[in-house]
Amino acid sequence: MTVTSSGPLLRIDDLRIDFATEHGWANVVNGVSFDVAENEIVGLVGESGSGKTVTSLSILGLIPNPPGRKSGGHIWYRDKDLTDLPKKELRDIRGNEISMIFQEPMTSLNPAFTIGDQIAEVYRRHRGGGKKAALARAAEMLDLVGIPNANKRVKDYPHEFSGGMRQRAMIAMALVCDPKLLIADEPTTALDVTVQAQILELLSKVREEMGTGIIFITHDLGVVAELCDKVVVMYAGEVVETAVGRDLFVQPKHPYTEGLLTAMPQLGERNEQLASIPGRTPEPWAMPDGCRFNPRCKYTEDVCRSAMIPLEVLNDGRSSRCVRIDELKLEGAK
Repeated sequence: MTVTSSGPLLRIDDLRIDFATEHGWANVVNGVSFDVAENEIVGLVGESGSGKTVTSLSILGLIPNPPGRKSGGHIWYRDKDLTDLPKKELRDIRGNEISMIFQEPMTSLNPAFTIGDQIAEVYRRHRGGGKKAALARAAEMLDLVGIPNANKRVKDYPHEFSGGMRQRAMIAMALVCDPKLLIADEPTTALDVTVQAQILELLSKVREEMGTGIIFITHDLGVVAELCDKVVVMYAGEVVETAVGRDLFVQPKHPYTEGLLTAMPQLGERNEQLASIPGRTPEPWAMPDGCRFNPRCKYTEDVCRSAMIPLEVLNDGRSSRCVRIDELKLEGAK
C-alpha cells in the first residue's frame, strides 16, 4: 500500500498500540484509522484515557519501547510509512515536516535557556545556518504568534512569560520550520477564556495562511465545534464515531458522543443539574466484552455485550461503532 501525494497528508490505518503492565500486555489503541488532509483541522476528542495522546505520539515515534509497542497498523505521511522509517529519517521529519504542541508548555520549555535559543535550536537542527540568523527567525515567529516586542522578548526565559505567552512560544517553536502537519495536544488547557480564544484564532490563522493540516486533541466539544472541519471521537482506545463539520453536534450517531454532548454546560436555569456519563473509562487491561462502552451505555442490549462491534461507514460518509444506530434517535447539542 502506498499513499501518493494526491491523497491525504496523513493516513492512520488500523493502528494498534500495546503497553506492558503488571497484568500483561494491555491494548490502549485498537484499530484506529482516520485521515488528515492539507489545510484541514481534525478534532480528536474523548475523555482522559481514550487513547488520543498515545495515537498522536505514535505519529512522531514518541512511544517508548519498552514499555510500549506497535502491534499492528500503519501511519502514512504522504508516501512514507512512519512506523517503518529508520530513526534518523524520523528525526528529520519530527519538528520539521510534522510538529507537536504539547499540553503543558512549562514542562516542554527548558528554564535554563532563553525562549529564543530554544526556538532557534529547532531551526538550526533542520535548516542549518548560524545562530544570529536562527535567532532572527525565532523573533519573527514570536511576532507571528502575537508576542509584543518580539525582538526583545526573544531574550527572555520561560519564567518571564505568562502562561498564555508560553503557549504561544510553543506554537512558535512548532511552526519555525513551516511544518505541513501540526499536532496540538490540548493547547488551551488551563488557559483563561480570553487567552484560549486567542490561541484558537491563531491556529485558524496558521491553517489559512500556511495551509497546514492540524490534529487538534481536546476533551472540549465546544472548542471543536468552533474550530474543526472533521471530528474523530475516541473511547477506550477505539474510534467510535467520525463526522464532518457540525453534523456530529446536530445528530450524534453513537451513545458515547451523545453523552459527551449532553454533558456540555448549557445556558439555562442556574439550578439545572449538569448531566454526566455514569461510570468511568475502563482500564486497558480490563476491557469489557463486546462494545467497550456498554457498561456505561443506557441503550445496552445483550448483543452489545457479546461480540466486538465494527466501525460501520454510514450512507452519508460518517461512521459509528454501534449496532443499534439505525433504531436510536440520539440527542444532539442544545
